[in-house]
Amino acid sequence: MPGIHDTLAGWLADYDAAGADAARLLCDRHDPQAVAFRFVNPDLTSETMTYGELADRSRRLATALAERGVKREDRVPVLMGKRPELVVTLLAIWRLGAVHVPLFTAFATGAIRLRVEGSAARLVVTEPDQRAKLDPIDGIEVLETGPEFDALVSGSAPLAENEAVGGDGALLQLYTSGTTGKPKAVVVPVRALAAFHCYLHYGLDVQAEDVYWNAADPGWAYGLYYGIVAPLVAGRPNLLFQGGFTPESTAAVMREHGVTNFAGAPTMYRALSKSGALSGVTLRRASSAGEPLTPDVVTWGEQTLGTPIRDHYGQTELGMVIGNHWHADVVGPIKDGSMGRPLPGFAAGVVDGQIAIDTPASPLLWFAGYHEAPDKTAERFTEDTRWYLTGDTGRVDEDGYYFFTARDDDVILAAGYRIGPFDVESVLITHPQVTDVAVVGRPDPEGIRGEVVEAFVVTTAAPAEQDALARALQDLVRDTYSRHAYPRTVHFVDALPKTPSGKIQRYLLRQR
Repeated sequence: MPGIHDTLAGWLADYDAAGADAARLLCDRHDPQAVAFRFVNPDLTSETMTYGELADRSRRLATALAERGVKREDRVPVLMGKRPELVVTLLAIWRLGAVHVPLFTAFATGAIRLRVEGSAARLVVTEPDQRAKLDPIDGIEVLETGPEFDALVSGSAPLAENEAVGGDGALLQLYTSGTTGKPKAVVVPVRALAAFHCYLHYGLDVQAEDVYWNAADPGWAYGLYYGIVAPLVAGRPNLLFQGGFTPESTAAVMREHGVTNFAGAPTMYRALSKSGALSGVTLRRASSAGEPLTPDVVTWGEQTLGTPIRDHYGQTELGMVIGNHWHADVVGPIKDGSMGRPLPGFAAGVVDGQIAIDTPASPLLWFAGYHEAPDKTAERFTEDTRWYLTGDTGRVDEDGYYFFTARDDDVILAAGYRIGPFDVESVLITHPQVTDVAVVGRPDPEGIRGEVVEAFVVTTAAPAEQDALARALQDLVRDTYSRHAYPRTVHFVDALPKTPSGKIQRYLLRQR
């Protein structure tokens, strides 16, 4: 059996080659009879798409897109849900050497315009339910799924030859989620496939016999990287559920389709843990990414699902780089509050209080900078370029386990103490009447402490019970965590502001 080093070297040789062909790596080299995706409808019926079907339909659509002027390096935004036409469109784009720009279906026109205009796109592919969002944007051609789309696919000749852009060629162009300022463009090269394959294999341990379901939306990095791209490159089919998230629908899909390996956001697990909907469901593997996973949810997973939920850490700019990995070659014990250790192919450290990636020691690191933004790129690296700075504060223990504290601009400075919101949130969420929570720092009105801790809580408690609950939550932090970190004020809200990918927008809470 080859070792980890040999496995990584083999992937890099394939995916970082000068003649790397993305469509071949993601589709054409696989058994045409093998299942590429299973599409699950809201009523739980499903249909499969084989690699042979995906290859034929995407070759035909590529011809049609080429006739509309799409060529190498062109950016093509796609505004579409988890339907078969989505993956056909992506493969068609990559066959032409063009670049996919994901558009999340929950976006309004403003967020779509930023990405369409920022990528200088001339053609956008969408579906009927989303078309109206594109109408106010001038200067673009729109291709919509439906009869016209189907006719293009069935009536076009298959593309004869793929455009191979090589390992440095662009595959994707994403935009950061905008939790701290205007979104920045991240270009993902073909060689990033090595890092994506590595996480699917070592981080998630997706095996040939697994029924794998990454429930994240492919309009965002985690769902696109590990729900579309990584399953394709590794030849491991993923479920794409076309309904919206609810605890009940998630449980129903797991039962009906026999899911064994599940990956999702902490907000999903938190909602599932409060609902009781997953009673009787067991999993072989459960993984979480996007926001830190509080210890109570890890414990709930082991008791309810028969497996702990392993927390993983990454960014749009990196993919997943640190985690409580599942594969037998790298698995280790879980430490409360830790997001684990570096993924094979990455080396990490803590630089000036920030979690950082050692660039010379990380052969799978693919981020070279933000597109046409040298000043923003320079902020991400130390002056000698040795370290990529994540902007997330944290620490590493003597065993090499990393602990997230906060986004650098989320750290609360109170009376000389540095308080991480996550630490306080992990305490507050354990209260049975708290369903969601976010903690921020506000300027101390007395001008003594610098900042004070404030909590925003979503609760099941009735309005008449909330004053008593606020006092109980303050005591909970004061008595079980730290007196200096208890929330001076507790606000009860109907919902927390979040990005469409589920990250809490604490800067909006600070503005309230």
